[in-house]
Formats: sequence, structure tokens, C-alpha cells
Amino acid sequence: MSEADTVVSGVEETPWHAMTADEVEQRFKVDPSQGLEADDAAARLGTYGPNRLPQGKKRGAIARFVSQFNNILIYVLIASAFTKLMLSLWLDASIIFAVVILNSLLGFLQEGKAEEALDSIRNMLSTDARVLRGGAARLLDAEELVPGDVVLLESGDKVPADLRLVEARNLRTEEAALTGESVPADKTTVPMPAKSTVGDRENMAFSGTMVVSGRATGVVVATGSQTELGRINEMLGQVNPLETPLLRQITKFGYVITAAIGVLSVVLFSWGHWLGKMSFVELFQAIVGIAVSIIPEGLPALITITLAIGVKRMAQRNAIIRRLPAVETLGSVSRICSDKTGTLTMMEMMVTSVVTADASYAVTGHGYAPEGALSTEGKPLDAVPLPLALIGRVSMLCNDAELFEDDGRWKVEGDPTEGALYPLATKLGMDRTAEGVAAPRIDAIPFESEHKFMATLNRSADGEMLLVKGAPEVILEHCDHQQTANGAVPLDRAYFVREGDRMAAQGERVLGLAWLPDPGLPQGGLEPKDLPSTLVFLGLVGLMDPPRKEAIDAVRECHEGGIRVTMITGDHKVTAAAVAGMLGIGDGRTAVAGTEIEAMNDAALRECVREVDVFARASPEHKLRLVKAMQANRQVVAMTGDGVNDAPALKKADIGVAMGIKGTEVTKEAAGMILVDDNFASISAAVKEGRTVYNNIEKAMLFMLPTNIAQGAVIAIAILIGFTLPITAPQILWVNTVSSVALGLAMSFEPHEADVMGRPPRSIDRSIVTGFGVWRICFIGVALVIYTLAAFFVMKAHGAADEMARTAAVNAISLGQIFYLINSRHLLESSLSVRAHTSNPYLWYGIGGVVVLQLLFTYWYPFQLIFDTQALTVEHWLWLIAGAVVLFFVVEFEKLVIRSFPPLTALVTSQRAGAAKRKP
Repeated sequence: MSEADTVVSGVEETPWHAMTADEVEQRFKVDPSQGLEADDAAARLGTYGPNRLPQGKKRGAIARFVSQFNNILIYVLIASAFTKLMLSLWLDASIIFAVVILNSLLGFLQEGKAEEALDSIRNMLSTDARVLRGGAARLLDAEELVPGDVVLLESGDKVPADLRLVEARNLRTEEAALTGESVPADKTTVPMPAKSTVGDRENMAFSGTMVVSGRATGVVVATGSQTELGRINEMLGQVNPLETPLLRQITKFGYVITAAIGVLSVVLFSWGHWLGKMSFVELFQAIVGIAVSIIPEGLPALITITLAIGVKRMAQRNAIIRRLPAVETLGSVSRICSDKTGTLTMMEMMVTSVVTADASYAVTGHGYAPEGALSTEGKPLDAVPLPLALIGRVSMLCNDAELFEDDGRWKVEGDPTEGALYPLATKLGMDRTAEGVAAPRIDAIPFESEHKFMATLNRSADGEMLLVKGAPEVILEHCDHQQTANGAVPLDRAYFVREGDRMAAQGERVLGLAWLPDPGLPQGGLEPKDLPSTLVFLGLVGLMDPPRKEAIDAVRECHEGGIRVTMITGDHKVTAAAVAGMLGIGDGRTAVAGTEIEAMNDAALRECVREVDVFARASPEHKLRLVKAMQANRQVVAMTGDGVNDAPALKKADIGVAMGIKGTEVTKEAAGMILVDDNFASISAAVKEGRTVYNNIEKAMLFMLPTNIAQGAVIAIAILIGFTLPITAPQILWVNTVSSVALGLAMSFEPHEADVMGRPPRSIDRSIVTGFGVWRICFIGVALVIYTLAAFFVMKAHGAADEMARTAAVNAISLGQIFYLINSRHLLESSLSVRAHTSNPYLWYGIGGVVVLQLLFTYWYPFQLIFDTQALTVEHWLWLIAGAVVLFFVVEFEKLVIRSFPPLTALVTSQRAGAAKRKP
């Protein structure tokens, strides 16, 4: 518990919200009717500092660019380039340096600026405040506020600091960004329990929140970094985002490649120096050639392009990616932690049920939209009974909210609960304008938290009538009859109490409605004490923020794909569990509250998150701990959110997902992905895209790496046996950065595989190259070595010069790549069909591009000078193509053998999924 929350008395810590207003005033030595004196405020400003959030240190553009070189593969390439320079091989060095700089520029341009999240939090602070100083109300810069200042609040104000309310009249604040609650919070001045979470501290007004209605006076108890907003800012600054699964795997892969190059270089250098009798310069060039050949120079660019294509596809699915690696992370997600309000639900209150003395009714619809209907026992209404008609009239006339349509969306101005009553009346066939003309309001008792009801006095052609709505327990206390279709009968209080409890247990917010014809009340200046005790109770109305229909389908799809969906919300346990049950999350009853999370140590919390999927009344600290606990269980976590309270957890999660419509700028800056439509279904679609991106990267690696293995092996064999190098370093770089990338790009456009969402998530331990992948790389690598050496030695046997033989060898590798590309689109499925090659037109664009490039490489004079090549004849091309066709059928035969043995097929499939055993 921080200083923002407590005052120390001896060894006891007492939270501000648990103290009486008098105790707070005494603690700060302030009279709430006078405020602080100017000199006292100045002294406190010197002690506590200005009311602003500290600014963290940012990395400059140069530092961010330099950081792009922090990669083991880049280190090896740079070392190779400098070695080339020392040997005066300027062209070779220039090509390597160009590859390194291009890769770094791509990374620099794609890197997000997470530091802007802190600026967004600072922008949430109020710029000014109305304060009592020396008995006079003054408008001050909010930065001048100090603990003990008396702040005056009214509707429309942004709260400038954390306040303990000492006076409140009908005060309601919008705290969704801080607590996640979908409706404004009613405020009071009475002390709250010490263990109350932020959302339950009804006597506090928090910095950065907005006053929706009412007036209040509050004493500043925390400023700057000591506020709830400041604590979130501090947490956000301390959270270090995790490296994505793909980057972790690429880094590990880089170390493996580097180690292999080191060992191979030492062995071959020793062999060539002592046994091969090669000169130092020749041997060193050969070793550098091996290093360059084994390193897949085109891989970073190919991964970046594949991710960028995934970004474009996700944008078409309403998911905007802010950081490029986040694309692939979505494909690794094993658990999605979602906020309830606005993501899984519509963030629009709606009447979902009505109970009268005669029957219970279900209400259908879509948020505030007027479309929908009522039914009872599954049957639509033939006619509207009298109690329902009167409920519709109260809903229309005893109401101060405004409901309007804007750009095709229905919006509420005022209380969302009141706004939701208008569509109910419309579904009952009533027109708001006509009702207002037929029974205009002549007096009213406004809703206030002290008496918990609203009443209006209306005059119609039949006389005056009193219409009332409010908390059921309050309304029932003022009723002695209940309305039925046949008239008013004595009230059955126990029936409505029982039904109200049932509705609340379903997560509904319950209102009681009543009326009284000819009340005989005096007109003008109605007071709460004037409410009669002879009202006629009409019924109960149950409201809730309903689940999105598409979210229900998306949750089911995630579960089918082995992804657990967890709800973490600031709402109450009962509501959270009920809504989660409707969505298919949890059992509809079990939820863990924030206070229970606080009582658990880290080990207990890790066990808890293994079994529970609904967490309620969660503070920013709770959300952050939950994400850490899931990650400690070796899960890849996606976290959604829209409020500033979600920002630390979003930044800590493997992939943070912010809401684009109702989300704060803080969450958008902290997240890696933004949902344009605030819809959970878009997350499911993005996960599908993410899995496809990973599949395509994996296919690209299985396509590119055999070429690297073949090139390195060709040079190694030349050193071991002692013959002329069949391929030079510049030619290797041509193949790695031009031919391989041009062909590999076709893999970036591969469509979704049919069962992509039917597989379980990848294990966090799964290597980017599986055991089968190693076999396939080595198998194809050996085949390419045989093909390349055959081309080289056949040419030499026919008397060709080294330059022409090397030209044939390079073209043999490129042709082998072209035909292997056709093989590699499908891991085990046959490629001997037209259907297998019609879903990706970019395949043929890539092949066409490489054919043109290889012709230029072979026949264009400038390239002949650069790469030391010579022209080939038509006869040469015919047997080179024949060799590539043989390679194609060799790979297809390998696939057939694996498909023919079910144990082998199962082994390949399981390795590809690499799924850990998880609770579904």
C-alpha cells in the first residue's frame, strides 16, 4: 500500500477512504469551507513538489538505429566484411555491408515508440482546477495543487488529483479508464472498508477521471506520482516488454549457426593448411566464403516482408499492428486475457429481462438500437399487457437521458442505464415524442444517491400521474399494491425480492418501476419526502452490458484452437461470472476478486490461473500480476484493454491489444496491436493471421536453409578434397540475397491452411526448426550439393573454364531452388496437381522474376564482370533443367514415403504443432 493510499498512525496504516471526512481534514489541518492559506500552500508545494508526473528518459533516433545491429548473425556478417576489406576484396565487402545496413534500416523503420505511452498518461491530467484558497474560490494551474487543498468539482470537470470527498451531491464520475466499469460510479462521503479496491472506493475521486453529474468538494490526498494515475505511470515505466517468441527463436538459431560456422572454420582451416597445402589467402577466402554461405543473409529481410504482409492482412481484419514482431506473436498465443467492457460486451447497457406480477419476459436487441422484441416462455407477445405498457410509459417519461443516432450508431448522453430504457419502450410499440406530448412533465424529484430514486409528475388527458424508478428495495418500501393485467392487487413483496435476487445473480443491474394515478401531490418543489407509500409496483427491469454475438463465436473458435480465454475486469464478481458464462468462459459462477488475488503469493496465484478464467474487481497491480503468473506457467499471453489501468499489463504481455474506438491513448501507445472495431472477434481473426505468418516464415526457412547448407558444403568439400572452389563468395551472396529472397517472397503470400485454427498453440519451447525440419534441410541440402557438384564437374570434364563451370553451378542451385519451391509449399501433401499451385499466384511471379535475374546474371556483361560469369548454351540449360526436375521428384518421393507410414506422419505433425499439454 503506497503513500498515496495511507496515512501512518503509529504502526497502523489507515487508507484515506477508510477515514471519516473529519479525520482527513484534521490530518491536513484544513477547513473545507476556507481551504489553505497561500503561504501554507506554497510551503507544501516545496515539500511535495508540483502535481505532475515524472518524465522518463527516451532513446534517441541514433541509439535506436545502433540497437538494430545487436544481433549475433549481424556480428558474423560484419566480421566477414571487415576481413574482406583487409584482403582488399572491396566488392565482396561492399555487398556484405549493404546487406547489413539494409536489414538494420528495415528494423529501425518498423520499431515502435513505446515511450509515448508515458506521454499519453501525462496528457490525461487536468490542466486547471477550482480551489478554495483563503476562503475564496480560485482557478489555478493543476500543477500548483498540494495535499490538503480543497477542490470544487461540478459536472464536466476533469478531476485534477486524488481527492477524499467531504461533500457530495448526486456526484457521479466516469472511471472506466481507471477501473474498467461500464457505467459511471456513484459517489458518497461515508468511509469505505480498508480493503476496498479502487472501484469500490466510493468516497474518492481519482486524478484523470471525469465528473458526469453532480457537485462535490474534496480534499487533495495525493498529487503527481502518488496518485492512482501516478502509480500506473510508475508501473508502466518499470515494465520491460518481452521479446517475442520468434525473436527468441531467431536469436537461438543465430547462436547455433555461429557455433557451427566457428567449429567448421577451425576444422577446415586446419585441414587445408596442414593437409591441403592451400595458401593462407586462398584458405582464408574459402573460410569466409563458407561463413557467408551458411549465414542466410536474405532471411532477416524475408521475415520482415512476411511480417509486413501479415500487417496488411490484419489491417483488413480491423487489427492495426504497431510493432512488426507482434504479428507473429499472435500466432503463438496460448491464452487471451480480455477485458469485459467494450471488448467481449458492447459497452452499451440494454434491458435484457422484465418481471411483472403476471410473467417474466426476455428482451432481445442490440445495445441502444431500438430493434428487438419481448417474449415470454419462448413465445413472442401477441399483445402488450397493461403492466408492460405502464413500464414502457415510465421508461419514456421518468427519464433525463438523451438517446440519438450518430453516423449509424446509437449513443447516449447522460446515464447509460436511463438511456437503455428508451429502446425497451420502443420495442413495446411506444413513441417517445407522442408520449411526451400526451403526458408532459410538470414536476420532478431528480435522482440522487442519497434517496436512490427518480420521480416525475406528469399530466395526461386522464389526469395526473406519478411515475417512479430506482433501487428495487427503495421502491418496494413505498408500494402497497402491484399492477396486474386485471388491475392493482395487494403487493407480494417476497416474490419481487426473490426475482430481483435471481436477476442480480445473472449479472443484471435491477431497477424497480412504480406509478400512482391521481397522487394528489402539490405542484412545484417536490421533495423526496413527498414520495407516497401507496405506490403501485409495476415490475423489475434487468439491464446489462450484453455480450457481443460475434465474441461468443470467436471465444468458441479460440477454444477449438487450444487457446484459453480469460476475462479480467473491474466489474463485480457476480456480473463478471454471469457474462463470462454467456460467452463460454468459465462456468458462469466462479470468479476470483481482486482482494483474493492480493491475499495470494506468487506460487498460489500461478496455481489459481491454471484453473480460473474469470477475475473481477481487478486493479492495475492485479492485472499485471495475473499476466506474470500466466507467463510463469509458460504461456504466451495476449492482453486486451481500453483504460489506463490496463496499460502496464498490456506492456508486460507478450502481445498487448488496445481498443481503437473507446481505448485511451495510453493503452494504444503501450499495446502492440489496436483493434479498430473494439471487437474480440477481430482478435481471433488476427490470431489466425498470426499463425499463418509463422507457418509462412517456417516454410521460407525450410526453403532457404538447404541452399545455405549446400553452398557451405560445396566449398567445404572443395577444401577437403583440394580442388578449385565451385562457387565464389560474391556468387554466394547473389544466390542468398537475390535468388533466394525473390523465390522466398512467394512463401510470404501463402494463404491460410485449412486446419490452421484447429491446431493447438505452439509450445514456448518449440524450436523454429523442428527435428523433421532439420532432416528436410539436410536431405535437400545433400541433394543440392550432388546436383551442384555434378554441374560443375560435368562442365569441367567437357573442357569448360572455371568461370563457365561456376556459372553452371550457380544456375544449378537456382534451378534447384525453383523446383524445390514448388515442393515446399506443402510439407507432406503431394505437389503433383494443378490445384496445389492455383491458390498463390505470387509463386509464379517469383519464379518468373528469378528466371529473368539468372539470365541477366549469366548473359549481361556488367554482371559477368561483377560475378565473373560466362554465357551458357541451350544444351547446357536443357541438362541443368533435367537435373532440377529429378530433384523435384526425389522430394516428392520422400513425401510419399512419409505419408505411407502413419507413425512417421504423426511424428511430423506433432513436431510441427510442438504443442505443450495445456488445459483447454
